[in-house]
Amino acid sequence: MDLDAYAAVHRPLWERLDALSRRRRLQADEADELLELYGIASVHLSVVQVHDPDGPTSAALSMTIARARTRITGAPVNPSAALSRFFLEQLPAAFYRIRWLTVILGVLFCLVGTAFGYWVVGQPGVLASLGSEAEIREYVEERFTGYYSENPAASFAGQVWTNNAWIAAQEVAFGITGIFVPYVLFANAQGVGIAGGVMASQGELDTFFLYILPHGFMELTAIFIAGAAGLRIFWAWVAPGRRPRLDAVAAEGRALITVAGGLVLVLAVSGVVEAFVTPSNLPHPVRLGIGLLVLAGYWAYTLILGRRAVQAGATGDLESHDAGATRIAA
Repeated sequence: MDLDAYAAVHRPLWERLDALSRRRRLQADEADELLELYGIASVHLSVVQVHDPDGPTSAALSMTIARARTRITGAPVNPSAALSRFFLEQLPAAFYRIRWLTVILGVLFCLVGTAFGYWVVGQPGVLASLGSEAEIREYVEERFTGYYSENPAASFAGQVWTNNAWIAAQEVAFGITGIFVPYVLFANAQGVGIAGGVMASQGELDTFFLYILPHGFMELTAIFIAGAAGLRIFWAWVAPGRRPRLDAVAAEGRALITVAGGLVLVLAVSGVVEAFVTPSNLPHPVRLGIGLLVLAGYWAYTLILGRRAVQAGATGDLESHDAGATRIAA
């Protein structure tokens, strides 16, 4: 076969395919033409490669077909663009959608913790059941503050990070039960409240807050965020609205599991604060200020970027192509 003659006959078709694949917008008939020419040119390429697989005609036609294929199927997602979309749209949108529930859980947590603290202080029998007077004194004077510095700071930061990230991930994943999140939050509020009550009974309430708040501002908020995400998934199961129940749960699950990933980074920051700032010799106002600055950074990220992302239509869910088809519901 005369390859030059073959190329001369079919080159107008290839040039038309190349021109269509370069256009930014296509009319319906042009899109149909592009698809048809793509199939024809693919056959031509197979013929050309049989006779001259490494020649210039084969290389040029391969590039034209590759461009047309990208135009038809869409270019693969750029990893940097996907990462940018996650941090600028999906994650802040997910945080923003559960902001009020996060605050409500935080208020309830503080009320439960305060109630347990008053219970310990107001009922001598409760304090006595927690240990002897010597054990209570040892806890107040040594163990409470020593916990933050008994291990090397780097390993301690990794330990609290992984522990808290695991708790947060469980809250999101098992939130659909409707029981796990209240149980975890109640148990943690009870523990914090009893610890505060023990410290207050020995006149060390100020020490309690000075050591728990620098990292606790963000660490506890992260636990409330995870709880809010888990309960939203549960509520999608209870009250799916106009969507089929499984579709509602799937949509909320995909959107809010984003929270678990985001909290890994948030809790990494609070872990660093707990390991390096809380037990440090910095002045108390500086340690508290660092904790408040981290918390303010989170809320600024959520309220500014999150509000903007939600107004643009983001929910934290995947793109429709990645999320898959859903059933139409009235």
